[in-house]
Formats: sequence, C-alpha cells, structure tokens
Amino acid sequence: MSEAKKKPNAKRISIEIPKDLKAVYGNIAFISHTPAELVLDFAQVLPRMTKGHIVSRVIMSPMHAKMLQKALAQNLANYERQYGEIRLPQQTALAEQFFRFPPSDSSDEESEEDENKE
Repeated sequence: MSEAKKKPNAKRISIEIPKDLKAVYGNIAFISHTPAELVLDFAQVLPRMTKGHIVSRVIMSPMHAKMLQKALAQNLANYERQYGEIRLPQQTALAEQFFRFPPSDSSDEESEEDENKE
C-alpha cells in the first residue's frame, strides 16, 4: 500500500469525569441559535407546578450540533431495536404535552353544546 493511501494514526482522547459532577434531569429543552452557535437550555418542569427552571445550558457550534443530532438518531434507533418503539403523545402542539389544563366543568361543555345547536 502506498504512503498516500495509509490512514493517519488516530489519536485517542481521554475524557475525565469530575468526581463532583452532578447529573441533572431535564424534561424540556429550549433551543436558540446565532450564525455561529446553537444554545440548548435544558429545563425541569414538574407536574402541577406553574414554574420550571433551567438546569443546564450547552452551547455548541452548528457542526457539533449536527454531529449530536446524528449520534442521538443512531442511539435512539439502537434503543428502539432493543426495547421497542418510543411512542410520542398525539397532541397537536408540544406545549399541550407539558402544560395541560384540567378538564373544563361539564356545565361549560353543556352550554357550548347548546350554543352549537342554535
């Protein structure tokens, strides 16, 4: 094999995890961007609470965000192969999934039905 066809030796990068690193749970993400970067804010919203809070912010280049997207897609496909399909709720809007309001009173529904009959 000629020298031009040989692959350069891949360098291994060692990543250390700090002992005091705290894991956080986020069940909603807010994504914004500029021409140079993407900002991912992960928040935690608890059931029946009117407020949530940002628990982590990750800023990355568009290229790294695209690589993350591909890695997530690959890992989700592997997960679904092993555990089955992840089913998403059938709400029309994402906000409905996170911020459901309690069902209205039956008296309100009856008055709406009466208005529709007229």
